[in-house]
Amino acid sequence: MINPTPTVLLTNDDGPPDPRESPYVLGLYRQLTEVLGWNVKVVLPSAQKSWIGEATAGKYFYPKEDGKGELSPKSRPLQPGELTPATCANVALHNLYPGQIDLVISGPNLGRNTSAAFALSSGTIGAALSSSLSKVRSIALSYGTVVHPTPKTYFQPAHVLGARILQHLWQNWGSDELGLKAGEVDLYNVNIPLIEGLLSQEDLKIYWTNIWRNSYGRLFKNVASDSKSPDKLVINPAGPDSSVDPQTQPRQRLDPVAPPEGDLLFKWAPDMGNLIQPSPNDLPVGSDGWAIHNGWVSVTPLRASFAEAPLLAYDPILRNLKL
Repeated sequence: MINPTPTVLLTNDDGPPDPRESPYVLGLYRQLTEVLGWNVKVVLPSAQKSWIGEATAGKYFYPKEDGKGELSPKSRPLQPGELTPATCANVALHNLYPGQIDLVISGPNLGRNTSAAFALSSGTIGAALSSSLSKVRSIALSYGTVVHPTPKTYFQPAHVLGARILQHLWQNWGSDELGLKAGEVDLYNVNIPLIEGLLSQEDLKIYWTNIWRNSYGRLFKNVASDSKSPDKLVINPAGPDSSVDPQTQPRQRLDPVAPPEGDLLFKWAPDMGNLIQPSPNDLPVGSDGWAIHNGWVSVTPLRASFAEAPLLAYDPILRNLKL
């Protein structure tokens, strides 16, 4: 029987509450606890960790109502005005709260996680995958950045809709209502576009989708010629779909030492135009990329395994395999 008030682990890859790099996690936490009444444990990386599969940290973060907070190397009692501590997903499941977690929610990510190119690079989905491999039901939740800058009036409606979707998935996991047999789903990937439609009385359309099997090209740029100019060696830590302008972020050298002969020095400079704004003709109907392109919510059921190609077209015995 499904527990109506599960104990939930909330994690992300954007780090502790921050108005620029992690603006959504505190609002969703409050929606889950204050509206749904769920028991939520929060375990986050200590800083922005987008575009890596999984992160660990060794400090506790105690956020306050305004989203600010304090880092502590050790756990301590909550002080007035603080909400909950933090650190990171596998550590939480097996060390901090062993045997206590019913559901892992990873996100809300700052930016979409639709299509193979984003999904396979996503720390948000990576945390959900890691948790599902620990036999814990998991959901990755992302808010697609469409308007730059995203109006703050979109935040709370996204939390409300996101919490409703999370609650529905939890209460009907693997049921016939979802059109799925028990045991076929390890995790879900949910993408909500932050658009004006969130403010209307009618909910955005929500579609069951599959992953758009796309690809990306260049992710890094050779900047050896700029190696003597630290100001040019910058990255956008929040990922390619972030509304954060990398030019406003603190400058950080990728390599403080001049490159050896060959002048090889690379920085994160992805060419993502065809992924963020693809041609509608390139989007398969029913895919997650198709849904978010049309301003709809995408819910993709996943299994924690690589896809298996059909074997019917192959000789059942590898007769000609030579090693």
